[in-house]
Amino acid sequence: MPRSERARPERLRPVTARPTPMTRVAVAVPPARTRDALVLLARAGAVELDEPALNGSPEGPATAALHRVGGAIADPRVAPTAPDVDALIAAHRTDLLTGEAQLERMAAGSVQRDGVRVWAGWCPADREEALAAMLSEVDSAIVPLRRPPGVDPPTLLREDTPLRESFAPLVRTYGTVPYADLDPTLFSGLAYVLMFGMMFADAGHGLVLLLAALLLRFAPRRFRDRLRPMWPFVAGAGLASAVAGFAFGEFFGPTGVLPVRWLSPLDEPVRLLGAGIGLGAALLAVAYLVGTINRWREGGAKLALYAPTGIAGAALYLGLVASAAGLYLGRWSIAGTGATVAAVALALCAIGLYAASGGGGAGAAQAAVQLFDLVLRIGANVVSFARLAAFGLTHAALGALVWSATTALWHRGGAAVLASVLVFVLGNALTFGLEALVAAIQALRLEYYELFSRVFEGEGRPFRPWTLSVKEASE
Repeated sequence: MPRSERARPERLRPVTARPTPMTRVAVAVPPARTRDALVLLARAGAVELDEPALNGSPEGPATAALHRVGGAIADPRVAPTAPDVDALIAAHRTDLLTGEAQLERMAAGSVQRDGVRVWAGWCPADREEALAAMLSEVDSAIVPLRRPPGVDPPTLLREDTPLRESFAPLVRTYGTVPYADLDPTLFSGLAYVLMFGMMFADAGHGLVLLLAALLLRFAPRRFRDRLRPMWPFVAGAGLASAVAGFAFGEFFGPTGVLPVRWLSPLDEPVRLLGAGIGLGAALLAVAYLVGTINRWREGGAKLALYAPTGIAGAALYLGLVASAAGLYLGRWSIAGTGATVAAVALALCAIGLYAASGGGGAGAAQAAVQLFDLVLRIGANVVSFARLAAFGLTHAALGALVWSATTALWHRGGAAVLASVLVFVLGNALTFGLEALVAAIQALRLEYYELFSRVFEGEGRPFRPWTLSVKEASE
């Protein structure tokens, strides 16, 4: 990275399609300020320091004291200034002893160069300048280094907006994005809420989710840290469900409150099935596009061209889709063009798979099996999105069942009117809970197995900054 860019880290912020840029750095500290600098680094939590190579270094006083004390060890903390180890033992402050032992371990793992202690590690590029200013207060410095060849930086995904923060768990629970890849957080979140909305298509139920999102947004302080970050995710799912319900004429079932503006799921199931597969086909196309960009970033043009999740795989997918669409519409020109594209793409995939298998007869057999599996999986993956329509139909059928029972009781009059109200409320509550759970699970399944399998081929490692809790002077 050019030095001019490092001097102005704010220029990096608009590049939101990539993980946070990382800089390989060395932290140089005078021996007399070692503890002060380490406490500052621990408080900042901005540098992932390399694992210290102790090489038989003798134990420090805090480490030796911990061995003598024994018993339960508390979470590590450090005092702003060097404490008296004997006083910590007398007060049984194992938290401060543990923190001090970690400082000793990190200090012992430094490299002595030109009269200074040096640690190497990784730092987010947009925090490098602020960290340098902090280190200057303890006569220390942070120096950019050349990235070691063959070593990928750790990955830190941006969570600088409420939307990114709420969608981030979708990616984290799947794995760590490789540093070279695009950040799929927004794509995965938007795809999830679209799929959820189609399966949970009811304007009334969607409004309930929007209300829940507002409650999370303005939750009491004791719930704020755990639940509040999820409110944009819940709001997105509620909005998608409400829009789909508006199109289907569903408001707590087929109550007639909303007219059908597009289609009625129970009256036009085949059309709904086509819509579900069409949405899935569009999402798969975007996944192939992201996968192609990732393969290019990971291994250059050759990997991007031949990879089944790169250009070859994307062309095979588009060719097969065009062929199927041409045959369905009776447009032989479209079908023929699609078949030609698919054939060329299949040949490219075969070359890539053969090269990856090591060549020879066994490699050819392996590549043939993998090609057959690749074509089958493309078809299976597209058809798998039929579950969007299937579970949307289930939701509509349950809503219709509840509404039928409600109207049947209502028309009887008398005490049956109260029973009809109870059936409507309890039936919708049961439908809401059951279908929300099913739709959430199925959307996650489609996200991981159908989309992410094309976006990712490997896994990175997460950015884990070295950090310790620092005891305040007033405590």
